[in-house]
Amino acid sequence: MGRTFLTIAEQLAAELRSELVRGRWGGSLPGRKPLAERYGVNHKTVEAAMVLLEAEGLLENQGQGRKRRVVLPRNASMPMRVCILSYDRNDRRLPYMIELQHLLEEAGHTPFFTDKTLVELKRKLSRVQRLVAATEADAWIVCAGPKDVLAWFAEQPVPAFALFGRRQGLPIASAGPDQSTAMVAIAEQFISLGHRRIVQLVMKERRYPEPGDPERHLLKTLESHGIRTGPYNLPDWEEGPIGFQTLLTSLFQVSPPSALIVDDPTTLFAPVQQFLQRRGLRVPEDVSLIITEPHPYLDWCRPSIAHVVWDNRPILRRMLRWAGRVSRGQRDVQQTLTPTSIYAGGTIGPARESG
Repeated sequence: MGRTFLTIAEQLAAELRSELVRGRWGGSLPGRKPLAERYGVNHKTVEAAMVLLEAEGLLENQGQGRKRRVVLPRNASMPMRVCILSYDRNDRRLPYMIELQHLLEEAGHTPFFTDKTLVELKRKLSRVQRLVAATEADAWIVCAGPKDVLAWFAEQPVPAFALFGRRQGLPIASAGPDQSTAMVAIAEQFISLGHRRIVQLVMKERRYPEPGDPERHLLKTLESHGIRTGPYNLPDWEEGPIGFQTLLTSLFQVSPPSALIVDDPTTLFAPVQQFLQRRGLRVPEDVSLIITEPHPYLDWCRPSIAHVVWDNRPILRRMLRWAGRVSRGQRDVQQTLTPTSIYAGGTIGPARESG
């Protein structure tokens, strides 16, 4: 039997077909020039390979001067390159983030992290836009994104998923814990223990341009119990370690808080703990303390640190369903909330004096 040799165009078509199936390109195929340079062939060979893929129904010619559109069979799932924009580098080592990568890989997708995190980008939209423009991805997962960043992602043709962050009211798929209910429960518990000077310390994206839903629920609960609220309860400060230390010093000069709610266990908790130790303030005898997020190292603290907890499994399943839907070309902007509860730990106690 004679041996059949593939032409160069057929070999290139096979390579492009493999890349398409693996999700190398989403939406449209690059033009002839970049493909010719990438594979070391001439423009005519690239054109011949594209024509072969058009005949198979994998590409659609959209006219002269326009890129070929990638076409999927109805309800077919295309493997995607899913880019994860994490809040900071610590997030990448969290168990649920590692599990997310494994689940996406098992589903046939290729998850990867951006070179820089939101913190390293200073959470600035212009820097995020430049990063996205320089990154080849078929879908994005944005962790703890600010309002303006998530609003911009919601307007882009590439599908995006907001994992936590200021996503309320935006047409973007998302999942996260029900922090608003948790804030009400925390406020009610503190008030029942006689606390009146309750302060929540949150990063700028939770305060600006206006308080987020959890923060607003906290303030409303305090007001419903006759506690007048203002900048004292949700203070602003100049971003950075020096600005945060200046804030803590100011807070404890005249009317020191009897209860602190700390938003970020990886950034804010350690300096708060160190500040209290330097001042000789005991937890919870002098100041009650709760963290709004779980973190593995909290389990190693003694006394155990009070914090908000939730089950990450429904969140992971939600992201996997989203990836499956958008890989089949379906639109998905559903937002889901996971129930939360309070782990009291050993850092919450009665107020030494109320008022």
